[in-house]
Order: sequence, then C-alpha cells, then structure tokens
Amino acid sequence: MDEHGHIPVLAEEILDLLGPRKGEVALDCTTGPGGHSVLLAEAIGPTGRLIGFDLDGEILAHARRRVEALGVAFDGLHDSFIIAPQRVRELGVRADIVLADLGFSSNQIDDPERGFSFGADGPLDMRFDREQSTTAADLLARLSERELADLIYEYGEEPWSRKIARKLAQTRRSKPIQTTAELAGLVVEAYGGRARHSRLHPATRTFMALRVAVNDELGALRALLEEIADGAEKIDEGGWLKGGSRIAIVSFNSLEDRLVKRAFAELARLGLAERLTKKPLIAGPGEVQANPRSRSAKLRVVRIDGRSPK
Repeated sequence: MDEHGHIPVLAEEILDLLGPRKGEVALDCTTGPGGHSVLLAEAIGPTGRLIGFDLDGEILAHARRRVEALGVAFDGLHDSFIIAPQRVRELGVRADIVLADLGFSSNQIDDPERGFSFGADGPLDMRFDREQSTTAADLLARLSERELADLIYEYGEEPWSRKIARKLAQTRRSKPIQTTAELAGLVVEAYGGRARHSRLHPATRTFMALRVAVNDELGALRALLEEIADGAEKIDEGGWLKGGSRIAIVSFNSLEDRLVKRAFAELARLGLAERLTKKPLIAGPGEVQANPRSRSAKLRVVRIDGRSPK
C-alpha cells in the first residue's frame, strides 16, 4: 500500500512483462495517485521520461509530487487518455511503454463524496473529472425507464435491469434519487427475495453501469485501442509508438476485457504485435488477500513488432 492508501494491482507482473529500462519513455494512461507511475519512474530513472494522464486533478497532483521526488521528468496531464497519443506526438517523443489500469483508485472508492460506492452514503456523483457536468443523479433523472433498463443491462450485465429501472422510475415520480444509499436501497427492493441469495450486493452492477456511462469508459477504451492499432501500423512512419514498445492494459470487467482481447488478437493476426499474455494474468491468492479489489483485475500485454502488416 502506498502513502495514499492505494495498492497498485498486479505490480510485479506488470513490471516483469513491460520490462521498463533506463532512459525509456513511459506513458501511464490512468495515473491515479501514482502507484504504478512510481514503479515505472524508478525503473526508467532520471534519464527516462514519464507521461501521465488522469481525469482526477487532485490525485494527479499527488502522483506528480511522488514521481518528481525521484528526479524523473514527469508530464502530468489532467485529461482523458483518449488524447494521449496526440499529446505524445506534440511532446516530440515516442512511447516505449504504455500502461492503462482501467480501475479507479481506492481514494475515490473510499470517499463518500465521490459517490462511487454504496459502502457509505453520499451524493450520486460518480464523475472521475469533477469539472464534467453530468453526474449519476442527472442520468437517473433524465433517462427514460427503457433507457435506464438498457444502460443497466448493457454496462452492468444486470439480469434484473427491467425490474430495477421500473422501481427507479416509479420512485423518481415523487422525489429525485440523489444519494448512494437511496439508490442501493431501491435496487435491493427491486431484487426482492432474490437479494438474500445474491453472491454480490444487488446494487453492484447498477452502480458499475452508471459509473461506466457517466465517464464514457468504454468509449475511451475503444478510442485508445484504435490509437494503438494506428500507432502499430505507423511504426515505420514515425508514429507515437516505437518498434518493440510494450502495451499493458488491466481491465476489471468482462466488457473491458473483451474489447482488449479482441484488439490485441487482431494486432497479432495482422503481424503487428506479439501477445505476451495468451490468456489474461490474474492476481494470486496472496495479492487478493492483501488487496481484495485486485480480485477482478485481468492483465493483457502485447509487444508491438513494427513489421509491415501481413
């Protein structure tokens, strides 16, 4: 655990497969409080360069202080990793390493004011970037019952999405749904007797679906994967990736992992990359015990070959 209460997941596996070396350029697409960034910075050293992105300006500031204390050049950018390749090009460098940990930090989960968790009551916010306008409460107020059901089913893979959406729509006719406790309680009511036998808390998938929608998480991931494919094709044209660059993505749900799996398989099929993980790596029992949030993490890694497509 770092000084900010955050434990970077699969840290040993990531360092082993990415193999960061002195003087390399590393891109951390989801810097957070700097757990992985610090490990990369220690490996690339003062002759290296670290570029970090995060939508949360507060925790990005923590990461900046930690990386710069190591004497490593750090470009910390308060923005979405959607534009990471563009900014890498603007900085006049090419990336040797790209890491995207798609989870959100313990700091965000544990802060009731952020609204990510039903563990403690707080406002239904769920924005990674608090300068963004739309919150989870806004979506619950604005979307039709059918749109809510589709969202909860598609992004949360929730089999009882229709019943949940109906309960939410009925409730908001008399009062707005504004807190995490209210939402969690309504989902439990929609589950009825099934709630007692649910392996997960009944609200887990609904909360995930709203968070994914508020932050357009799948849209951002698709955009990054497209940029990686484009960069792999343009190695010989001076694109944003170097030949031999290593790309690691840690996903936390099946929606994300399917996108990464398909994208990396296509790169391999085209002869643009070698998959360093044929199957995703997952946390071992020791890590899960020390950090239960690592339980759902899946790591996939490719090395960009820089060869012409087949």
